[in-house]
Amino acid sequence: MTTHLIPIETRNRGHLFVATCNLQELPAQPPLHGPAPRDAHLTPVETRAQDRLFVTHCSLEGLRDRLPLRWPAPPDIPPSPKKSYRSHYIHLGGEDLKDPAAWEDLSGFDLVLRLIDFAPLRPVLAQRLGWTSARGWRPFDPISIFLLHGWQITNGWSRAETLRQLKKTRNADYAQWFGFEDGDYPTEGGLRYWLTALGKHSETGDTIVVDQNRQIEVAIQYLNQLIAQSVYLFVETDLITPQAWLQALLCPDGMIHDAASRLRCGDVRESCYQETSPENPRPCLAKQEGRQGCDCDTIACKSSCRRATPRDPEARFIRYKGSNKQRNDTPNQHTTSNRDEKKGEPRYGYRSLPIQLAEFNRRFSVVLSGDFLAASAREENPAAALLLQLETFSPDLQVDAVAGDAGFGYQVFLHTVYDHLHARRVVDLRASKSDRDKAEWLSRRYDDKGRPICPFGYTLTANGFDYEARRHKWFCAKACRNGADPVVRVEETIYPPPECPHLKQTFGQIVNVGERFENGSIRLARDVVVDSPEWKRLYPRARNAVEGRNSTLEAWNLKRLPVYGKSRGKAFTFLADVWRNLTTLARLVREASAATGI
Repeated sequence: MTTHLIPIETRNRGHLFVATCNLQELPAQPPLHGPAPRDAHLTPVETRAQDRLFVTHCSLEGLRDRLPLRWPAPPDIPPSPKKSYRSHYIHLGGEDLKDPAAWEDLSGFDLVLRLIDFAPLRPVLAQRLGWTSARGWRPFDPISIFLLHGWQITNGWSRAETLRQLKKTRNADYAQWFGFEDGDYPTEGGLRYWLTALGKHSETGDTIVVDQNRQIEVAIQYLNQLIAQSVYLFVETDLITPQAWLQALLCPDGMIHDAASRLRCGDVRESCYQETSPENPRPCLAKQEGRQGCDCDTIACKSSCRRATPRDPEARFIRYKGSNKQRNDTPNQHTTSNRDEKKGEPRYGYRSLPIQLAEFNRRFSVVLSGDFLAASAREENPAAALLLQLETFSPDLQVDAVAGDAGFGYQVFLHTVYDHLHARRVVDLRASKSDRDKAEWLSRRYDDKGRPICPFGYTLTANGFDYEARRHKWFCAKACRNGADPVVRVEETIYPPPECPHLKQTFGQIVNVGERFENGSIRLARDVVVDSPEWKRLYPRARNAVEGRNSTLEAWNLKRLPVYGKSRGKAFTFLADVWRNLTTLARLVREASAATGI
């Protein structure tokens, strides 16, 4: 497996980044805890406008000597085996950007076409499409199709509408930018093939082991090459500050996408797509669960159940609750299990799972990598695999903290963040029934928030995170002698306790929590105290990054996928994340230029 997909020397074009990102010039520990204080009432746009380096280096004037930005493809990638194409992309320049009035009529997509030269992307796409020979048909230039899909995605069009728009006379300039000539345009079938090939060749059989004990393997998605290369455009243009890159705050979170196929049965499984016969009848999970199901006794059910969706065989049904953190204290909670099962919005389809970088200085985010799963799939294993691949796709990224919701509060993910990334875990708490029993707190020596408890039921006080030893230090401060009440009272014990072996020590009892608690549990072990000021600083930033990406994809009509099948859906959402990054870059350059008066 290739270890360096992005050449580090490409960052030499970003003079500010190289000048300020020398690791030997940065403090080793502890990491920088974010930007200088700013006015809390400023919007992100206003915050960036007051950033002198952002305005100076990221405006059109500041980038002029580096324009057009060349796509940062690896230098060792083999050339495309195809020798000629039905279209041919050439960057047409950006002279119209010198006119301030022209900016008002240019969309983010239009700016991307002018700011970036995509020519080096050609061999990357050829590799991802699985092209190995010059023989066969004469295809369109892969960059032409890539840009056409970007046009479709950012406008929220269907495939048919995109091709209709491409043929209109008023859009001839777009056809020229894409490289189409003489009215020779792709068909719907050609676009379907392109997405199918891109999605299928994202997985080449390579896997990464996320749990050695249970031998859990996750397929590597090589479409992450495209996302990683789009991110390095931010690095080259100094849009990402050195602090945000070398002390990164990452945030994974899934988004549900409805399948293009309409739901026919909520219990559809892989077995529903197997052939059936009287000798070997197909099992029906719906009937096993006491529902009507399907008898599969018709001709239409022979190859697959007629209630299944043959064009989306890997889509699955869930009831999406919007949160995977258990809440046991709400008075509105149903008491019967039947009612609980019906909570949540019914969804049928897939789940995209991006890892995002929150740029805390300039208040924006970019997608670093991602995966594509069935809607019902768990997130912690593929998310852990993405973290393990960061050194492959972004070799010089250094992570300070990883934030996520309670769905990531499992052994494999928490261990990966702590042990492999050496980063702080800012993951919301995953509840357990044992958390309701305060007697259990005493036996395990920590409460339902992961705060250590002394043998007499007093919670300890956090005394900071030791970055060298990688553990959180807690002490009791002799709370029993300072008028504090225990959170759990021990039977047959006098309060305050007359005898405690730690009373002779200056700070009382001291407990160090590293990767796990003393009982071996990792579920509630955190490197940042839940609900502390540091937690409240980091966690909302991560959530804002997540919501920003999701809202963009919803605005592009990707809440329901416009294509059938997992391969096409995967390719489409990966391309959407690439274009989300690219249009964010264009938006930031527009803002910086506006701040200079351009």
